[in-house]
Amino acid sequence: MTRLAGILFSLISTTLMGVAIVVALTIGKDTLQPILIAAAIGFVVAIPVTWIISKKLTEEF
Repeated sequence: MTRLAGILFSLISTTLMGVAIVVALTIGKDTLQPILIAAAIGFVVAIPVTWIISKKLTEEF
């Protein structure tokens, strides 16, 4: 599950970070600090999301 989680994390984290940055830019926060905070939030949220998805994928039916 570790390799799967690593691969999934690289995809999920960049996606969630990008979404968070777009949201920050859409609401008018266009300076460096809000963009970095949004990216950090996306990175942190990606950790449990990756764990849940990799666990669901590796479960036996």
